[in-house]
Amino acid sequence: MPPAGLVDFDAVEKVLHRAAEAAASVTLRLFRTPLAVENKWQAGFDPVTEADKEAEIAIRQIIEESFPDHAIVGEEWANKETGSPFTWIIDPIDGTRAFISGVPVWGTLIGLIHQGRALAGLMAQPFTGETFWSLPGRARYRHGGDMAPLGTSAVTELAHAKLTTTSPDLFLGANREGPWRAISPRVLQVRYGLDCYGYCLLAMGQIDLVVEAGLKDVDIAPLIPIIENAGGVITTWAGGPAEAGGNCVAAATPDLHAAALAVLAGG
Repeated sequence: MPPAGLVDFDAVEKVLHRAAEAAASVTLRLFRTPLAVENKWQAGFDPVTEADKEAEIAIRQIIEESFPDHAIVGEEWANKETGSPFTWIIDPIDGTRAFISGVPVWGTLIGLIHQGRALAGLMAQPFTGETFWSLPGRARYRHGGDMAPLGTSAVTELAHAKLTTTSPDLFLGANREGPWRAISPRVLQVRYGLDCYGYCLLAMGQIDLVVEAGLKDVDIAPLIPIIENAGGVITTWAGGPAEAGGNCVAAATPDLHAAALAVLAGG
């Protein structure tokens, strides 16, 4: 936590929502429409569209109006370096594959980090009208005019856990396949393809465990406060901070998290 008075969390909360609304004005207009899709990779497929690029510009403009001295790290545009201990993290469309397929499990991710530690975060799914967000001491969910606190489930055992990951392809190579094969048969069920939505369902108590590999900071940092302030635990597979991405595991309870780490380490 930053020293008291170093940041106005009420202002941060307002910026999170204003920026998400600005992004939605772009993404909703272009969702389920014919879009040109660029591939960032020479081998494999990492798509980006005009919706990703325009939405990030809209988010950056809102942040810079209120916090011009803060740094910004985004998925689609160059980082803004300011020397500030505060950095905003932006993924305008987490789940672009879902977006270009017309599947509403993508989301806009916006977060605030202080000296490497996630402080605040938001995930907005404007097509379904859902927003998940968190600041110190609170985690909230809004759907339309209804708002409620977020809270994880009480599941403590792998055998009772509902697990999600975006794709089994995440675990191909790089010593990831063994851990995945070790943990996936031990849970109650596995669901695929939820991207950032899966982490928010964990914070809501619907999903109990998320295991993923090869994440970037923009994929995960904004989700960390949502999970932690809802009562969950999120780290790398080695048990360290997850803000920088990599191989990550999120769990509804400390006991479930410890059980997952033990299996992943043994795999």
